[in-house]
Amino acid sequence: MTPRYTLALLLALASGGAAAQEALVPGQPAEGTTASGDSDAYTLALDADQFVLGRAVQVDADVVVTVTGPDGEAVGEFDESARGTDPFQFVSEASGVYTITVTPFENAKGTYALEILRSEPVATAPEAIVDQQYAVLDSDDSPGVVVAIVERGELVFAKPYGMASLTYGIPYTLDTPTNIGSTSKQFTAFAIALLAERGELGLDDDIRAHIPELPDLGATVTIRHLLTHTSGYREFLNALAMSGVAPLAIERHEIISLVQRQTELQNTPGTEWNYNNTAFALLATVVERVTEESFPDWMRANVFLPLGMENTYVRESPTTIIPGRASGYTAAEGGGWDEVPDLGGAMGAGGIYSTAPDLAKWMDNYRTARLGGERVIAQMTTPYVLASGDTTDYGFGLFIDEVRGQRRFQHGGADMAHRSDFGYMPDIESGIIVLSNTPSIPNAVAQVANAFFADHFTPEDEADAPAASGEDFDPESFDPETFDAYAGRYELEEMPGFILTFRREDGRYFTQATGQSEVEIFPISAETFELRVVPASVTFNVADDGTVPTITLHQGGDHPATRLPDEAAEPAPLADYAGRYFSEEMETFYTVEVDGDELHLVHRRFEEPVTLAHSTGDDFTGGFPIATVDFERDDSGAVTGFRAGSGRTRDVWFAKVETP
Repeated sequence: MTPRYTLALLLALASGGAAAQEALVPGQPAEGTTASGDSDAYTLALDADQFVLGRAVQVDADVVVTVTGPDGEAVGEFDESARGTDPFQFVSEASGVYTITVTPFENAKGTYALEILRSEPVATAPEAIVDQQYAVLDSDDSPGVVVAIVERGELVFAKPYGMASLTYGIPYTLDTPTNIGSTSKQFTAFAIALLAERGELGLDDDIRAHIPELPDLGATVTIRHLLTHTSGYREFLNALAMSGVAPLAIERHEIISLVQRQTELQNTPGTEWNYNNTAFALLATVVERVTEESFPDWMRANVFLPLGMENTYVRESPTTIIPGRASGYTAAEGGGWDEVPDLGGAMGAGGIYSTAPDLAKWMDNYRTARLGGERVIAQMTTPYVLASGDTTDYGFGLFIDEVRGQRRFQHGGADMAHRSDFGYMPDIESGIIVLSNTPSIPNAVAQVANAFFADHFTPEDEADAPAASGEDFDPESFDPETFDAYAGRYELEEMPGFILTFRREDGRYFTQATGQSEVEIFPISAETFELRVVPASVTFNVADDGTVPTITLHQGGDHPATRLPDEAAEPAPLADYAGRYFSEEMETFYTVEVDGDELHLVHRRFEEPVTLAHSTGDDFTGGFPIATVDFERDDSGAVTGFRAGSGRTRDVWFAKVETP
C-alpha cells in the first residue's frame, strides 16, 4: 500500500564479452544460458516507428534486457523481477538494426528464453495506443487489466484485457472487482470528513479520545494528522517486516499493539509528511467506534450505495469473500504465474475492491459534491500545510499535484499483487482509471493520458522535464574538474539506505546505486547529467558557496537525495559490532555476525542475511527489512546497540544483549 510511483533501481550492463549476435524472428523464442561476465546479443531489423513487444522468461536466472538503437544509443533497459517473465517494449525511432542484449544480473548463472511477441507500426488512434501499451496482458494465459477514460462521470473509453482468474479461466470484465490498494485511502478520508460534517467527530480531536488505548507519547496526535500522514506513528508494514512478521500474517489488532509499544513519536505531529498506513488503519477503527458499525457495512450503506457503486466492497480480511473478484498473480519462477493472497490488516489503508464503472461514479463526485457537499470535497483536495509553513502535496487521502499543466487529484495503490491508478483533472472534468491483478503491468499511464488528453496538456518541454533543460548546452564545454564538487555519496530521502555514488575518471562521469552496477552519465547542462541506459537524469543542486548538499534524481518523478559525509577509509574492527541485539518495541532479536570482511544481520525468520555496507563512522546501510543500522557506543567505546531504519519506520532501538 504505497503511492503509485515506484523508484526503478538503476541497472547497468555487467562488464564482459558478448556472444556472437543472433537474429531474432518474431514468434520464435531464442534460448540461452548466462555465464559470469558474459552477455548474449540478438539483433532485430526494424523500420522507423515500429512498436515492439517482447519478453524474457527467466527460467533459473535473473537477467537484464537492454535495447540499443542503430546509432549505438541505449533505447531502454528492463529488469522487473528476478524470476519468471519480464516483458519489455519499445518504439523504433529510426530504421535499422536494433541490438537486444541479455546480461546476467550480478553475474548470476542460469537459463532464459527471449521472444519477440509483436512487431508492428506504432498506433496513432487513442484506443489502439492503449491496445499496444497493454498488449503484454492481452491473452488467456495472463493476469489482466482494465483501462478507462472518464469524462463528467461517463466512461468514454473502457476496455478489459487478460484474465481475472487463471484458475477458473475467467476473463476480466469492466465489472470485475479489483483490489485498489492505497487508492482506498481517499474513501477512508471521505468517511472521516463526512462524519465530521455530520457533527459526529472533530477533525482536530485527539485520536486518543476515540482509541483511548493508544499511548500518550508526549504530543497530541489529531485525526487531521492521521489524514495527512503527519502523525509521527510508526508505519506498520515497515515496522512489522522489521519484526520478522510476513505481510500476509498481519492482523488488525497488531496495528494498535504496535503503536502501544512505540516509545516516542518519529516526528512532532504536523511537522513532517511521512506516508503512513498505520494512520489510515486507525481511522477505519475510528469510523467503527463512532458509528458502532463495522467499517465494511458503514461504507457500503453510507458511501458506496448512495453513489450507485454496487460492485464496490471493503474486504475486512484476506479471507472475506468478494463476489466475482479478480485474484492476484505474480510471476512464477521458471515462467507462468503464482496466485498471491492479499495483505493482512489492510482495511482503512487499503482493502477496497472496486470496478472502473464504480470508480467513474466516485470520480464524478469530486465534480458534483453530490455526496458530502462542497466543504468535504474542498477539505479532501486542499494540500496540508505543515507547522513550518511548507505546503505538502497531500490533502485527505489524496495527492494534489499537476500533470502537463493540469491540476490533478490522484492516488495509486498496490497490494501484494493488485495495482491501481486513479487520477482526476478537475479543470477538464476528466480522468483515468487503471486496475490490474498483477504487479507485472506496463507503466503506461502517462502514454494513455497523453493519447486522450494531449489537446489539454502543455507540451513536454523544459518546464515539464527538468532533465531536458539545456538544449543549447555543448557537452564539450563542461569542465571535468567542475564534477569534483559533485562527486560523493547521496542518500535518497524517501528510501533510506539507497545511496547514489558519483565519481569521475578523467573526462568521463559515473554513478553507482546501492546493489547495482556502475553506469556512465553524460552532461546535458552545467548541473544535470543523464543516464542513457534508463530514462533518468540527476541534477546537482549547487549552493551559493559552491558546495552540493543535495541532488534530485529525475526518474518517474523528482526524488531528492542528501549528501552523506565522505566515507571513512575503513570502519572500526567488525568484531566490535558482532553480537545479539533485542528490541522491546519490535519484540524481536537480530544477530550481527562477521563473515570474512563482511558484516551480516541475521534474523531467524529470514533465509538470507542482510549484508551491511559501511557508510561512515559506526553507520551502515543494509537492505530489506532493515535499510540503515547506526551503532551506538558508551563512554568506554563499547557498542551498546543500534538504531534501525527502514523507509517510513526509523530510529528503532535494538539493545545489545548477552549471547546465550
